[in-house]
Amino acid sequence: MRRIVILIIVLIGIFAKYSQAQIDSHYSLFEYVQNVYNPGAAGGNDALCVNSLHRQQWVGWDEGRPVTTVFTFDMPIEAMSSGVGLSIVEDQIGFENNLNVMLNYAYRLELSSGMLGIGVGLGVFNHSIDGDWKTWGSINGGPVYDDPAIPHMENVTAFDVNFGITYYSEDFWIGLSSTHITNPTLNYDIESPSKLTRHMFLSGGYAYSLPNPSFDLIGSAMVASDVSTIDFQINGKLLYEKKFWGGVSYRHTDAIVPMIGIHLINGISFGYSYDVVLSKVGSYNSGSHELMLRYCFNVTGGKTPGRYRSVRRL
Repeated sequence: MRRIVILIIVLIGIFAKYSQAQIDSHYSLFEYVQNVYNPGAAGGNDALCVNSLHRQQWVGWDEGRPVTTVFTFDMPIEAMSSGVGLSIVEDQIGFENNLNVMLNYAYRLELSSGMLGIGVGLGVFNHSIDGDWKTWGSINGGPVYDDPAIPHMENVTAFDVNFGITYYSEDFWIGLSSTHITNPTLNYDIESPSKLTRHMFLSGGYAYSLPNPSFDLIGSAMVASDVSTIDFQINGKLLYEKKFWGGVSYRHTDAIVPMIGIHLINGISFGYSYDVVLSKVGSYNSGSHELMLRYCFNVTGGKTPGRYRSVRRL
């Protein structure tokens, strides 16, 4: 365990040295979409899991508010000590539409105290933009497009690489990952190309059994950073009979997030969260909604699908 913690600290230093700009999309229910930002989590549920998540941000805002849709699939391959997965993320923000498709592979090393997953994700990032906006020049009678540094009506694609490690035991998990490791270049038809900047994620969680065996207390947290900007989120949930859960999350300077969910015996799980926005932008919208649907079934035998105690698998 000590060696794992040291490895994570070293990798934090490496990634911090080379990180650069804005943070990727955030999710209130981030535990359920780990394959999006950490390929080392592929196969970590010890089940074949299909997951979808939809986020409507700043409902009530005028046209152009962020809307994110996520699909993930992952499963273990025990014969190869591996896990494989697929993640698809579509992000619509204003005039922009981003589509990121990644194939994930994780080598799973069984340790005496748990499992270590070391993974890489390979895929493509597509960015399209419809720049039908008014610039300062056009407002004053000039042409609509008068800034050579701003692309318009563009559609570009770049090769993308993610990397991540995840360690998890029955009650505890921690993961470190970086997205856009190769700084993919987006070659717009403008004077200077743009690059996707690296982002680093540190996440983890712990499940604590209360004296009443019907209840478990689950805590989790995520820190996302581009070195110049740090965003962190803390979640706390109370699980009843390994089935019903409710809790609250705090995202730094951004939102307080009530959340609820249920795990059914047939392997289906639902989750819902509502962001109460704390920043000034909250005065102009009615909050953000996030809905998660997941289906898991056992492919290795021995466990009941969808009934996992591990904090990583809830």
